[in-house]
Amino acid sequence: MFTPETRFLIVDDLRTMRMTLRKILRKMGHAEVDEAQNGQQAYEMLENAASSEKPYQCVISDWNLTGMSGLDLLVKVRGVEDFKTIPFVLVTSANEQKQVLEAAKAGVSQYIVKPIIPSDFEKKLMLVQQRHFKNKAS
Repeated sequence: MFTPETRFLIVDDLRTMRMTLRKILRKMGHAEVDEAQNGQQAYEMLENAASSEKPYQCVISDWNLTGMSGLDLLVKVRGVEDFKTIPFVLVTSANEQKQVLEAAKAGVSQYIVKPIIPSDFEKKLMLVQQRHFKNKAS
C-alpha cells in the first residue's frame, strides 16, 4: 500500500510538470518524492535506489521525454526482474487508443491523460494501489 513513506520517482522533462506532480503527492501525504528529467536519468536513479535501503516504490513518468520515451523506460523497467512489480504510471497529453493499448501491453499500471486534475490523479493512484497490493492487508 502507498504509505506516507512510499518513495516516488517523477520523470518529466518539464520542471513545471514535475513540480505539479510533487505538489499533488505532498497534499496526499507523500514526502518521499524524487525527480528525473529524462528516462536515462530515471533508470540510473532506479538502479542506484534498488541497491540502497530505500528503493523506489512507484514511478510516475511522462510519455513524451527527450531521448528515452516514457514507454521505452517502462519497457526497460519491466525487463528487469527487480523492477517488474514496481507500479508504473504513464502521464500523457495523447488519449489515442493505440497508445493506451501499447502502454497496457508493456505493463503500465495506470495511464493518466493531461491536464492533470488532482482528484482524478488521486483516484488513479488508488487504482494502482488496488492492482499492485490486492493480496496485501491494508
